Amino acid sequence: MELVGEFFGTAVLILLGDGVVAGVLLEKSKAKDGGWITITTAWALAVCFGVLVAKALGSPGAHLNPAVTLSVCIQSGDFSIFLPYSLAQVAGAALGATLVYLHYLPHWKETKDSGTILAVFSTSPAIKHTTSNVISEGLGTFLLILGIHAIFSPFNGGATGVVGTGFVALLVWAIGLSMGGTTGYAINPARDLGPRIAHWLLPIPNKGNSNWKYAWLPVVIPLVGGGLAAVVIRWGI
Repeated sequence: MELVGEFFGTAVLILLGDGVVAGVLLEKSKAKDGGWITITTAWALAVCFGVLVAKALGSPGAHLNPAVTLSVCIQSGDFSIFLPYSLAQVAGAALGATLVYLHYLPHWKETKDSGTILAVFSTSPAIKHTTSNVISEGLGTFLLILGIHAIFSPFNGGATGVVGTGFVALLVWAIGLSMGGTTGYAINPARDLGPRIAHWLLPIPNKGNSNWKYAWLPVVIPLVGGGLAAVVIRWGI
């Protein structure tokens, strides 16, 4: 049941998250040019409802993110869930992106710029500078994991249920507003990889390449950032 929850929760996350990017970027969308605050707000809400769906369908941890799963594994010392959870998350993200494609079906033909189309599905740097891009994705994910730990820490009252989920959404909103302008704040390997695979496979009019040369960074670096945060949480170093 945990994998079902992770699959559908991540699908909801991407449907709402990539959906707002499509609404803001695609031609003839009524939400076109809605701006960065619209995107970051909807992504925060996407996290909230994705988590709630995952919990309701059998995944009490509601990770929706391989970096979160890795951090849990490091803190517990048990890595048995990492691969199955990550595969369910990537598959769910690909489904969510496919649903975005179907939802905005007539708008792809109206949108001529291939870079705009790719931006609906996956992240890319505002300025291509590998060192800076690594710092952005690593630091953003480090803060995500550290923030989640702080939200649920007994030293802060141990937020639970919908309240805890709401604070996680606020954390993602803050990261997006404050740190997302550099790389688009993937901070989640599944969020970037699943939709990028969907972009690669789907018959989207006017699409270009899927920028696989950059794709390693939003997959590998969030795992590194999340892993480092977990090390700090577990051993305080």
